[in-house]
Amino acid sequence: MGFDVKFGVGQSVKRKEDIRFTTGNGRYIDDIVLPDQSFGVVVRSPVAKGEIKSVDVDDARAADGVLAVLTASDMIAENANAMAVPTFSTPRVKAGGQAIPRPALASTRVCYVGEPIVFIVADTLQTAEDAAELVMIDIDDEDVVSSLTAALAVDAPSVHPDQDGNKGFVWQLGDDEPIKTAFASAAHTISLDLVNNRVAPSAMEPRGVNCCFHKDTGVMDVHTFSQGAWSIQGELAKNCLNIERDKVNILTSDVGGGFGMKGFTYPEHYLTSIAARKLGRPVKWNATRNESFLSDSHGRGHLTTVSLAFDGDYRIVAMDVKTDADMGAYYSTFGPYIPTEAAMQILPGVYDIPVLRYRVNGVLTNTVPVDAYRGAGRPESIFALERTMTFAACELGLDPVELRRINFIRPDQLPYTTQVDKSYDSGKFEHVMDMVLEQSDAKRFANRRKEAENRGRRLGFGMAYYIESTLGNPYEAAGIYFMENGDLECTVGTQSNGQGHETVYAQVLHEQLGYDFDKIKIVQSDTRRQKKGNGTGGSRSLIAQGLALNAVSDNVIEKARSHAAEQLECSGADLEIEHGKFTVAGTDLAITIQELVTRLPAGTLDAKGEHSDYASTYPNGCHVAEVEVDPLTGHAQTVSYFIVDDFGVLFNPMVVEGQVHGGVVQGIGQAFHENMVYDENGQPVTGSFMDYQMPRASDFPQFHFHHEGDPAKTNVMGVKGCGEAGTVAAPAAVMNALVDALASDGVKHIDMPATPLAVWQALQQVAV
Repeated sequence: MGFDVKFGVGQSVKRKEDIRFTTGNGRYIDDIVLPDQSFGVVVRSPVAKGEIKSVDVDDARAADGVLAVLTASDMIAENANAMAVPTFSTPRVKAGGQAIPRPALASTRVCYVGEPIVFIVADTLQTAEDAAELVMIDIDDEDVVSSLTAALAVDAPSVHPDQDGNKGFVWQLGDDEPIKTAFASAAHTISLDLVNNRVAPSAMEPRGVNCCFHKDTGVMDVHTFSQGAWSIQGELAKNCLNIERDKVNILTSDVGGGFGMKGFTYPEHYLTSIAARKLGRPVKWNATRNESFLSDSHGRGHLTTVSLAFDGDYRIVAMDVKTDADMGAYYSTFGPYIPTEAAMQILPGVYDIPVLRYRVNGVLTNTVPVDAYRGAGRPESIFALERTMTFAACELGLDPVELRRINFIRPDQLPYTTQVDKSYDSGKFEHVMDMVLEQSDAKRFANRRKEAENRGRRLGFGMAYYIESTLGNPYEAAGIYFMENGDLECTVGTQSNGQGHETVYAQVLHEQLGYDFDKIKIVQSDTRRQKKGNGTGGSRSLIAQGLALNAVSDNVIEKARSHAAEQLECSGADLEIEHGKFTVAGTDLAITIQELVTRLPAGTLDAKGEHSDYASTYPNGCHVAEVEVDPLTGHAQTVSYFIVDDFGVLFNPMVVEGQVHGGVVQGIGQAFHENMVYDENGQPVTGSFMDYQMPRASDFPQFHFHHEGDPAKTNVMGVKGCGEAGTVAAPAAVMNALVDALASDGVKHIDMPATPLAVWQALQQVAV
């Protein structure tokens, strides 16, 4: 076999999984129909807070075709109603942090609209839906807090009556005295209040789960969405089913978008598992789109104040940040971690900031729990910092570009340890900014602005320099198995939600082992075959899994060496290997691993590999946007968008660019369109796509992407994560451009989302 480098690392190989997706052969949760399949429906709370007086399920139980009706008492009898909830007890927690019990089915109280109360299983979905209409629930409504402002008000009712107030935790990084001293002696101080609006993840494929219990073996098969099966496996085994971990098989096929939201265990996992075990037949639940708004974890939801202190030369001498972070009614899996430990990772950005303090109040509200959403803390931090940097420049009478230039970490300072104790190993920050300014033709922006004014429009220029921190458990593993048909199957501990893992991982193995690219199959999130894994999240997948792929490839090569030597009638020490091809040194005698597989008994070269030395990387870049506004309607449109990113070494440039485009769309979507709103009674106002505005293709220009990679020094591959970068950079870039467009009218700041109404109102207020 000849080695064809067009499929190797660094090449823009077309995604192999797209053939399956575009021909209708993807296999998603709703495509899985098991023998004797039954269907579940969740009856949810119609009110945001109250005491449950009664739950009458008699008529539902008696309905034809209904197989089971589960209430909280049924789940309690199975010792399966108390969901695993995170405690939050890091040294930086100053108060609170204790676990807040979360039931799979509410028993005595409800705390948000959409909280599960009853689970109905029937032989058809229509029968289950009809039976759900027969359930009678009497709830004594109580006063609610549905926003951060309401929750923190004096004498606000508590989300949980047994808890005093709504501050779930108080967290702080940095000491008070250095901040006070720095601000007291500063030549200039600037403060800005910001809103990071709550968003609904809105994956293309809603959540779903299909459970099948095998009575003869005591094994539970759980087909479900995931961003990695192993955390769900552990929680269901220990906290729900109360059985050994290896008796729970989590099986994830294709996943239609995740964005963090599909990385958690939900009540429906508990309900379908218990129902399947009680009935002895498969139970399937799939969310409707309306249920997704009512029950999927939301993202963001912060009120933040950023204060910057400058010396006489406009260098930052201190940064003080305070955030009120909406947790919803309960702590979700990573909920408390996101606005604190995750957000702090890159809070100083790419600036040399000597003194920093960061304080967070985790606030409970009568709303859906909030957790990780694409970027998970880092978009919130970069938006707060980069919006404030541009605001500060305008207040100080400086060019926002020059204020950044003054404060950049210089190349000769690398590696640089920030005030949050993170070490930036690489980066060319000023160079990257200069490149995007050149590519966006910033020098001629004034001409474009004048042309827009001649058409009655306002045009603004905005930039954001972001830095990201890849997160996640350092451990990852992989296995390689050679099939009788010649395929190479590789099991991995991560899960693609659309990122293109099947292609990029195959490129790594193709280059390492020289195996036919089309013969490499990636097996994801199957706990029967891959016993350990830490899933996809925090842009960790290629780094963590790539190192594991290197390890397992090395093990295959070492196993193959002796067999190659035998085939070539030489000593193993005389063999050289490159791209899976063994050659006797100084000769043309050679054999490939793929050829060896055909000559050896099945399984001879199978191998496993793992690693635990993954270290965070710091992808970064500068994004520039131009936003045009119609002052008569308030409509804002992103008319150009330029990107220069540093992801270290690119394994597949086309896949990377696609990831950046998707992230930018989500970031601009939050900035201009998306907003999850509750009314004063805790009722979701934006509970469908009729009211929750998703961005469309017509809302965006052509993106101009350029890569200027400075290889990471924290891993042998030189790669940095890329999956969340666009979401981190875009909100600040477009909001800075929007405010710049309206600066001549007297507008200094607008909060996200900058809907046409919000922009129009801002213009009216300054016109008064």
